[in-house]
Order: sequence, then C-alpha cells, then structure tokens
Amino acid sequence: MSRLRVVFAGTPEFAASSLATLLESQHEVVAVYTQPDRPAGRGRKLSPSPVKQLALEHDLPVYQPQTLKAPAEQAELAALNADIMVVVAYGLLLPQAVLDIPRLGCVNVHASLLPRWRGAAPIQRAIEAGDSVSGVTIMQMDAGLDTGAMLSEVRTPITPRTTGGDLHDRLAIQGANALINTLDALATDSVHATPQPDAGVTYAAKLSKAEAELDFHQTAQQLANKIRAFNPWPVAWCALGDDRLRLLMASVEAGEHTPKAPGTLLDHGDDHLRIACGTDGREVLCVTSAQLPGGKAMAVRDLLNARHARLASGTRLGARLGKPAAQASEGDTP
Repeated sequence: MSRLRVVFAGTPEFAASSLATLLESQHEVVAVYTQPDRPAGRGRKLSPSPVKQLALEHDLPVYQPQTLKAPAEQAELAALNADIMVVVAYGLLLPQAVLDIPRLGCVNVHASLLPRWRGAAPIQRAIEAGDSVSGVTIMQMDAGLDTGAMLSEVRTPITPRTTGGDLHDRLAIQGANALINTLDALATDSVHATPQPDAGVTYAAKLSKAEAELDFHQTAQQLANKIRAFNPWPVAWCALGDDRLRLLMASVEAGEHTPKAPGTLLDHGDDHLRIACGTDGREVLCVTSAQLPGGKAMAVRDLLNARHARLASGTRLGARLGKPAAQASEGDTP
C-alpha cells in the first residue's frame, strides 16, 4: 500500500485526536501547521495548542504562520513536497493557491454530515437543533466554507442525554479513524469525491458566551437541547438573584401543567429541579445537574440533600442579574 507524505494542519483537542491516529498509521507526517500560541490561564501566559504539544512530543517540524496568503509562506509549504494536506479545525482559511500545492490537494475532517452544519460549531448546533444523528464528513477542500466534495462519512446517534462534550469526544475518535481509511483509499486511488447536494444546507455559527443565558419563555425541549449542547462550554446559565446558576443536564417533563411564570422553581423531584417554562408557563424543564455560584458542578440530588434555601419552590429564576426574582416587574412575566 502506498505511503503518503502528509502535512497536518489543526489546533484544538479535536484535531489532536486525528494527528495522534495519523502518527500511528503507515503515512508519514512531514510537518504540522497550527495556530500561534495564545494567552491562557490566570497568568495569561502564551500556551501552545494541543496539536503543537503533540507534534513537539514526536519531534515534528511545527509552523505557526499568522496567514497562509503570503507568497513566502506558500513557498515554504510547497518545499515540504507533501502528497496531501490534512486540515482539522485549523482556524485559518486556505486560499486556492494553498489548496493547489499538495499533489492530492487538501482534505478536511468536519464534524457534521455535510451539507448540514457547515461552519464553526457543528457539534453544538446539531444538539441544540434537536438533531437525532450527527457524524463526520471527510471532504476534499475547495475555496468555499465547507463546500467541498465528500470523500466519506460516518454517522452516530444523538440521544436525549448526549452533551456537546460527549459528541465532541465520540466524533474526534470516529473522525480520526475515518481519516485514515480515506487516506488509505486515496493512496490507492480507490475513492472518488461526491459533490455535496444543494438541498439541506445549514450553517453552524460560532458559539458565544452571551447566548448561553437561558430564556424560560422558550419551550422545555429547546431549553433542554441548549443545556446539553452547551455542556461543557459555554455552559447554559440563568440568573439566581444577583448570581448565576449554571445548568448542565436537563430533560422535558411530559404533559401540560398549571401555568406559572416562566422560570419559577416548582416542587422538586427526588433528584431534579422542576422549572416552569414556555410562553404560557405550562411546560416543565427537569434539571438533574447544576452548579451553584462558588460551588462545584454536581447532581441536583446532592444539591437538594444539602437543603439549599436558594433552590426553594417558588423561587424565580431568570430575572435580570442585580434584580431579585421576587421583585420582578410585570414586564418580566408572560
């Protein structure tokens, strides 16, 4: 079987999984491209990306250009004489001149079933939207945003308990394995690219901390999806008096209930908080994992056993920070 000379381009943990698997394959990684070191931690010291750390452990040449648009950077890449460039969550757009450098072009490991969820946050957006299935697409890159022809894909279910972290870790492994299978096929010219269909295109916008605040006027299903999608980042939250209550796992309680102001804590279960939600407050969101201000994330069962007065029935969640829920104005109710 033919051995490919590979340039790898990636940055976060998701990409490091592909690099690690690639290093165990028959193919030769001749260089690694990754984002420049960024400030991290309380000291804001410059820290290498997970991909860079792994590359250095294996004594691989590491390149960290600010851009690949400069002729000098492109010439440096061309000098590596790679058969193919593998791109996984790299963080830089590749101009056509770069895509044309390797003999077999550039392939991308994308964490969705294209053309659904092109863009920056496909894992979280799939859960947030209530999708029942996700996966990884190995794509022949072109100059568009995740628009290239598809070489292969793998699928995996999204269950009512799948979090963003769960799906991330699963797809990182499945994507790495699919990458190696695709490279093996490309090396023997036994795979052919299929254009993406025109129908079903959606875009996965980048996540922001601002959108993690919950609006209890939404349906219970929308809220449960967001809570799972945003675990472990940016973590869904709601106001609890002057503080923030972070919610990590939730589900929907079946049936229609006596209307309450959205965000009202109802009589709790043995192991879950029950929160009124929906436009008329007739739906109930059941939260089973949460984090109080200054505390650790834990099962709600443990929070309730500690008899936290702030989680008493009748407490109003979601009022603006700095404005106690008990003093919410009529404008805050449905």
